[in-house]
Amino acid sequence: MPTGVCGCCGPLRPRYKRLVDNIFPEDPKDGLVKSDMEKLTFYAVSAPEKLDRIGEYLAERLSRDVVRHRYGYVVIAMEALDQLLMACHSQSIKPFVESFLHMVAKLLESGEPDLQVLGTNSFVKFANIEEDTPSYHRRYDFFVSQFSAMCHSTHEDSETRNRIRVAGIKGLQGVVRKTVNDELQAIIWEPQHMDKLIPSMLFNMQDNEDSESRRDKEYENPASLAESCFRELLGRAAYGNMNNAVHPVLVHLDNHHLWDPNDFAVSCFRIIMYSIQAQHSHHVIQQVLSHLDTHSKNTPRVRAGIVQVLLETVAIAAKGSIGPTVLEVFNTLLKHLRMSVDFELGDGSRRNSASSHSSTRTKESEERIVQNAIIQTIGFFGGNLPDYQRAEVMMFIMGKVPVYGTPCHTLDTVKIGHQGTKRIQAMLLSSLIMVTSGFKCKTMCAGLPVSFLEPLCSISLMEDSELRQLVLEILHNIIDRHDNRAKLRGIRIIPNVAALKIKREKISKQDVVFMKKHGQQLYRHIYLGCKEDDNVQKNFELLFTALALITIELANEEVVIDLMRLSIALQDMALVNEENMPMFIRCGIMALVAAYLNFLSQMIANPPFCQHVSKVIEMRNLDAPHLLPEHVFREKCVLPDSLDRDDVGLYFQTADLAEALSVPGYNVERLAIPYIPQVTDEDRLSRRKSFVDTISLQVDILSNSLPDQSQLAEEITFETLKKAIDTTGLEEQERERRRQVMEKFQKAPFEEIAAHCESKASMLHDRLAQIFELTIRPPPSPSGTVTVTSGHVQYQSVPVYEMKFPDLCVY
Repeated sequence: MPTGVCGCCGPLRPRYKRLVDNIFPEDPKDGLVKSDMEKLTFYAVSAPEKLDRIGEYLAERLSRDVVRHRYGYVVIAMEALDQLLMACHSQSIKPFVESFLHMVAKLLESGEPDLQVLGTNSFVKFANIEEDTPSYHRRYDFFVSQFSAMCHSTHEDSETRNRIRVAGIKGLQGVVRKTVNDELQAIIWEPQHMDKLIPSMLFNMQDNEDSESRRDKEYENPASLAESCFRELLGRAAYGNMNNAVHPVLVHLDNHHLWDPNDFAVSCFRIIMYSIQAQHSHHVIQQVLSHLDTHSKNTPRVRAGIVQVLLETVAIAAKGSIGPTVLEVFNTLLKHLRMSVDFELGDGSRRNSASSHSSTRTKESEERIVQNAIIQTIGFFGGNLPDYQRAEVMMFIMGKVPVYGTPCHTLDTVKIGHQGTKRIQAMLLSSLIMVTSGFKCKTMCAGLPVSFLEPLCSISLMEDSELRQLVLEILHNIIDRHDNRAKLRGIRIIPNVAALKIKREKISKQDVVFMKKHGQQLYRHIYLGCKEDDNVQKNFELLFTALALITIELANEEVVIDLMRLSIALQDMALVNEENMPMFIRCGIMALVAAYLNFLSQMIANPPFCQHVSKVIEMRNLDAPHLLPEHVFREKCVLPDSLDRDDVGLYFQTADLAEALSVPGYNVERLAIPYIPQVTDEDRLSRRKSFVDTISLQVDILSNSLPDQSQLAEEITFETLKKAIDTTGLEEQERERRRQVMEKFQKAPFEEIAAHCESKASMLHDRLAQIFELTIRPPPSPSGTVTVTSGHVQYQSVPVYEMKFPDLCVY
């Protein structure tokens, strides 16, 4: 009887259990029974409603085998699960997947490396399956945590440790692939998951093995696999997920102190910038900028490391779509530049006496590293921007340069004093040099707008040779549109200008208009820059290059005359020496004029002009070599005590120049008008100018604002209109008249100036009284007007027909 009962129990078991049991051999070494596995697969495909039960039973057997350490049967069960997953794609597979994921979780929790690798491989296969319908209730929180823990494995055996880490990285890659394309699994981008995913990849990217192992066994190298997964994750990041993906990178670099040195940080952000979509670049830049703000009080090397990472970031994004981040980048960098100067100079003033000089110098040198990194970032970023954005950046940076006498809203220069202000000015101008390098503006109006040219020329009034040099280099970058500056480097008497092969084009109409409007500012900048007492050889070299570039790029016949008048005025300034300039400066000016006129004479190819210049240079070689650039800028050049003004042969003469240029196209008469620098609002920024200049101009303008009646009654004829249109020479006459007025107010006795002003004031009051009498006096009325005669009031009636009304009032 018992035997008969036992014989009927087997057939009473459900068919799916019998099919599952049959796939397991007696000896696990024999592997999966393939024929029975085919029967099980056919049954699952034919009856998909049984899939959930098959999965539950397989999970039950696998759990029992794991507890009993029967790992051979565990491998067979997972192989069977994998084949069922690959074969079945019906709607009923959802419950089966839950059982499958439960079994994978059991393997990952086991702690056995082989089982963890086995479970990970099965999960990766599952992740590559594209499901027809999304899953509403499935979550992968456990798998993210478990795979991240495997990525940080510290197993004693290095080979086993690498296997576990590789499995963890593959598992995270599977989670990413399974979730990023599923809209219902967007939770994977939330910070609690990204804070586990990203550091796990970065941790393995740090621990890089030697190149041979990576080349031979790349699939087993955690670093290369982690980098591949990191790139894939960033490439799938959408617009709203970018910040959550980048923030853990910054936190990881902070926690592991990877900003100094910052090689790994730079490589990380290179990967980020090349992996993400171009339109998302500004998110990364904003994250780095905000991170720099949070570390504003950290050590200089950490700040320098972050700035260098920002440099790499903007270098990649500069030519892409970076949106409104451009000015934000510059604003943040300029703010940290000012803070760095404050830390360097402010801390030095507050530092106690116990601190050593070595620590002070170390602090200053480290802050210099930060400042140089910021300047390099500003210049590199601005230099790679499109021309229209680069012009805006130039204006933006120039607006940040503190100038004496003007309010500076962005940089408080009170705390850091004169030295700190000078440092900031020099650094900002250095960044402008990098931004303007390679800038090819089509017209000078676009490259040097008024709002940029005026503050730039204002710096030329400052008594610092370094700042003036930086201004000249900025002008060179903007004016030189054909890359001729390298050919003009240095100051010398060029024997053959044609050998330089200078590139030039005919001056455009827009540039002609620019020189008419702003040419005097450039001339004035050069004129005032020549007579500074602290000029060195480099200043004169840059001034020579500036004159030569203006000649090449912006000179027509009228500008050539102006440049010659400027040269003669510089020569006369050095000869007269009203401001008691040192002899080196006077000889340097003479050498500058000689080098430039030699260049100009060959550029316009005028033989008489070239002959006169060559004659003067030859005479100087014989009698006064200290007036030539090849001699005066030598270290041991002997300078005379005074310049012989009577030796006419050593100097360029206006009459000879005028005679040489007596050819069509040149207005030689303007050469006779001496050049006088134009007085502008920049004088209020200079500490060398007196207030009398401005007052005299105001009085002069006031005195000429009321024309005489004879002038008003002048007959208008064709000749009058022709003279009005022909304005050639009127500007020079106006400047000469202004110069005479200035000299009068500067040199005349006080009583004479007072009498002159009183007479002008009385004339003004008389004219105003006449105007008020005409406008305020009431018109005649038919009712009569009141008059007072010998103390009696009388009414005088005016007939209506005798009243005179304006024409517009008569109907």
